[in-house]
Amino acid sequence: MAMSEFPFKIIGFDLDGTLVDSALDLCPAVNHALVFAGREPVSLDTTRSLIGGGARRMLQRALDVTGGQVEPDHFEELHMALLEHYTANIAANTLPYPGCVETLDALLERGCKLAVVTNKAEGLARQLIDELELADRFASIMGGDTLGRERAKPAPDMIHETIARCDGGSFAMVGDSSFDVLAARNAGQKVVVFSFGYHDVPPEQLGADALIHHYSELLPALRNIAAS
Repeated sequence: MAMSEFPFKIIGFDLDGTLVDSALDLCPAVNHALVFAGREPVSLDTTRSLIGGGARRMLQRALDVTGGQVEPDHFEELHMALLEHYTANIAANTLPYPGCVETLDALLERGCKLAVVTNKAEGLARQLIDELELADRFASIMGGDTLGRERAKPAPDMIHETIARCDGGSFAMVGDSSFDVLAARNAGQKVVVFSFGYHDVPPEQLGADALIHHYSELLPALRNIAAS
């Protein structure tokens, strides 16, 4: 297949757990907030199970596993403490997954437009992508608050808007969670899931068009699902 014949014109990527392993910086931020709640810290492994749907959902899950929810006003204080810590340390330890950058470049070489479709707040997503020096690879970056939280994944709106921003064409989503799979399904699009990342459902049960284990498998998987 010639480079110009790659089957998808636009590839949308989730961010946390898909492009980057951000748990090493999210875990200290969550625990910073839990200190204010008088709670015990959570482990890195536990943090990985809490990620998905944005910082508010992550904090809600952290509170659930350390003693339950708090009053709404106190929750907002904890959420702000989490965000302040995370913003100041957003790329202290976070790195792209092995093979990620090389695969992004291979897709660009084949004429694909790349996009970020994440439920992370857009400002934080852009800050992280900038600090990791990845921004010039993406034609569009959308966060969970870009269109309003009610239109974040698993709603299809962010995918529809991403396709429009990239001037239309065939689209595939790449992610790690039910938010990604459901958003793709709701938008009528194909989806690939990684076996690594932050899963709210066991990856083999997510119902993606393809389940892969390393970035080196992504281009063949995209060709296969386009042909299926």
